[in-house]
Amino acid sequence: MIPIKSEGEIVLMRAAGRAARIVLEKIAKLVRPGITTKEIDQAAADYMAEEKCKSAFLGYRKFPGQICISVNEEVVHGIGSVRRLQVGDIVKLDVGVNKSGWIGDTATTVAVGSVNPVAAKLLEVTEGALAIALLHAHSGKRLGDLCAAIEQSVVSNGFSVVREFVGHGVGKKLHEEPQVPNFGVPGDGPKLKPGMTLAIEPMVNVGNPGVKVLSDNWTVVTSDGNLSAHFEHTVLITRDEPEILTCSGLS
Repeated sequence: MIPIKSEGEIVLMRAAGRAARIVLEKIAKLVRPGITTKEIDQAAADYMAEEKCKSAFLGYRKFPGQICISVNEEVVHGIGSVRRLQVGDIVKLDVGVNKSGWIGDTATTVAVGSVNPVAAKLLEVTEGALAIALLHAHSGKRLGDLCAAIEQSVVSNGFSVVREFVGHGVGKKLHEEPQVPNFGVPGDGPKLKPGMTLAIEPMVNVGNPGVKVLSDNWTVVTSDGNLSAHFEHTVLITRDEPEILTCSGLS
C-alpha cells in the first residue's frame, strides 16, 4: 500500500523537506577546488544540528556518512573521504534528514569550476528530466506516465537512465512504497493520489546505463567509467499542482 499523508503529517513533511533543502544549499556553497568530500560531510552534520534534525542516512544499513557525496563516474551512495575536489569535477550531493520523525530527501549535482561541454549538458538534461517529471506528478496520472517521461527526455538527448537504482515513496521511513523508476510505460502503474509523497530522482549516465558497486559495498559507479548526474526532490501530490517539499534555490 502507498501511504497517504494526513494534513498534520504533511505539515511535518514540509518541515523536514525545508530542513533538507537548507542543508543541501549550504553544503553546495562549500564545493570548491581543494576541499575534501569528508569536510563537506562533516559540515553537513553541523548544518543539520542547526536545523534541529539528523541524518537519515547515517547508520542506515550501516552507511557511514552523514550524506552521500559522489564524484564524476560515481552515481550515488558515495562516502566522504580525503579525496580533494578538482576543477572540472561534478559532485553529487544527496541529503536525507529526519526531523521530528519525518524524512526530507533531496539531491543536486554541482560543477567544480568550469566543466567540459558534455558534463554541462549532462547536468542540464538531468535537472530538466526532474522538471519534466513534475509535469506528470498530478493526481489521476499513472506513475508510469511520470517514469516514462523521465526516460524519454533523457534518451532523446543521447544519455541513459540508471535502472538498478530508483526513486521511492518517502515519509516516516526513508523508503516507502511505491518505487519510482526513471523508466516506465505510459498508463502503467498505480494512480497518483493527493497525500502521496514521492522522492523523484533522475540518475543519468553519459554512456550506457550499467552500474556496479565498489568494494566499500556502497559507492555505485558507472560500469563504463563515464560521468553520471543526479537530481532529486521530495514531492507532494495534491489536488492541483504538485508541491515540491524540498524546493531549492539551486536550480
